[in-house]
Amino acid sequence: MRRLVHCFCGRGVGHIARGKEHAILASETSFTANEVEALYDLYKELSSSIIDDGLIHKEEFQLALLDNSSKQNLFADRLFDLFDLKQDGVIEFEEFVRSLSIFHPNAPEAEKLAFVFRLCDLKCTGYIERDELRELVLALLNELDSTLSDDVVEAIVDKTIMEADFTGDGRIDPEEWKAVVARHPSIMKIMTVPYLKEVTLAFPNFVNDTEVQDSELASR
Repeated sequence: MRRLVHCFCGRGVGHIARGKEHAILASETSFTANEVEALYDLYKELSSSIIDDGLIHKEEFQLALLDNSSKQNLFADRLFDLFDLKQDGVIEFEEFVRSLSIFHPNAPEAEKLAFVFRLCDLKCTGYIERDELRELVLALLNELDSTLSDDVVEAIVDKTIMEADFTGDGRIDPEEWKAVVARHPSIMKIMTVPYLKEVTLAFPNFVNDTEVQDSELASR
C-alpha cells in the first residue's frame, strides 16, 4: 500500500511539474497552454518512434518530416540543426516548442526572417555564400524531382547574387536578405503554419486529441 501511494504521488508531482513547464513555455512563446499540451503529445510520439528515450534524434525527426529515417535531405538536416538549440545532437521538448513557435502566425516577422536566413546559411558564417546558394538550388531541384543543366543552375545562382549582393562582396548578408524578401515576400510563406492542425500534417504520426483547457493547464 505504501509503495502504491508513493507511485501515485510521484506521478502527481510529475504531472504538476509538467503543467508548470507547459504554462511557462506558453507564456514565452506564441503558443497557448493548450497548444503546448498538444505539442507534448506530438513530442512523445516522435521521441519514441525509433529510440524510446524521451528525446528526438535526427533519424526520428527525419522520419517524421519525410516518412524516411535514412534518406539524405539538406533541408531536414538544417531544420534539425536549428531546432537543436543546445547543439547536443538531440531535440528536447523545450527546444521543440520554442523552435516551432517561430512558425506560428503570431510570431514576429523578424524571427521568421532570421530563421530562414540561418536555414540558408549552411556554414553558419553569418552570410549566404555562392557555393551555399548553389547547394540550396540543387537541393530544391532534388525535392521537386527535377534536374537542370549545370549552366542553368549557375545562371540562377549568378542572377540571385547579382540581385541581392548590394555590397559587391559575392555573398548575401542579413540586411541584403531582408531586401530580397521584401521584393519576394512569397519566400516567407513557408514560415507560417496557420493552425496547430497544420503542424500535424507535417508530422503524419501525430493525432491531436488533447482535451486540456488552457485555463486549467495554466492554473496547475
